[in-house]
Amino acid sequence: MSYRIRPDRALDDEVRQVAAHQLGKAIDALTDRPQGLHEAVHACRKNIKRVRALYRLIAPIARDFQQQENERLRNMARTLSAVRDATALIEISHYLQSTATSAEELHALIRVGDLLTARRDRLAEAETDLEDKARAAVATCHNAIDALKDVSFDCGRRNTARLFQKSWRKNARKAIEARSACHSEAAHIESFHDLRKRSQDYWMHHMLLREVWPAAMHAKQLEAKALVDALGRYLDMSILSDVADQEPHLFEKSDDHARLLEAIISRQQTAREEALHRAHWVFVDKPQHEARTIRHLWLEAAN
Repeated sequence: MSYRIRPDRALDDEVRQVAAHQLGKAIDALTDRPQGLHEAVHACRKNIKRVRALYRLIAPIARDFQQQENERLRNMARTLSAVRDATALIEISHYLQSTATSAEELHALIRVGDLLTARRDRLAEAETDLEDKARAAVATCHNAIDALKDVSFDCGRRNTARLFQKSWRKNARKAIEARSACHSEAAHIESFHDLRKRSQDYWMHHMLLREVWPAAMHAKQLEAKALVDALGRYLDMSILSDVADQEPHLFEKSDDHARLLEAIISRQQTAREEALHRAHWVFVDKPQHEARTIRHLWLEAAN
């Protein structure tokens, strides 16, 4: 089953099926591991993000359930984050390599990527309980599937449309507030983290409700995903800069350390500007107007 809520089906059934499918995929990833444990953890965390976004969409009519399951899944995902965070630094080093402005800079960044890979592997070896965490995560996913059996919304077509209108308006307002905070002269990195989380919800909510207007929802979904990626690059460069400052012993050559910081400084401002530009256009519509449109589209599609 794909990640969507169909307008011609009962909301209870759709939510249960979508959530159970994503949780099942997380279980399969951690159990089968076709590309190894690290990639399995990455796949699992992506599935969990989708479930949490789904629950935020239905939160107005299932507040206790949403809070309970969000806490359950958030805490589980955090136990699997250490090695994944280290892997993200390797990926951003590859991005920096792809934008290198000279052969000398490219060679230095390749060496940095190798050092970061070795660092990730050391962290993985030191995390001796990762297998236990993976097994615990599988058990948590099974418990989350069981919790779905007891939830009921008793939500008809019109109530479902009003639910999505309310939820959409609230989430879009939060995104715009986060975007405004990022424009402040004193904007903290946490503001960009918040904007990325809200943008992820926005992207995933377009996926969930795409059948109300497939072409338009898909186009906006792609725009939101591009924003999420731009914010991710900006944030990962900030984290890599912090690691370079806090762990200078990682770098065998002082020139590599200096070239890395220079590359981050030169690319990060561009990434910030790109992210804010994309955020302006992704969230250009007023939340109440967009939410009202979602309600009308849902009602039409549900007929």
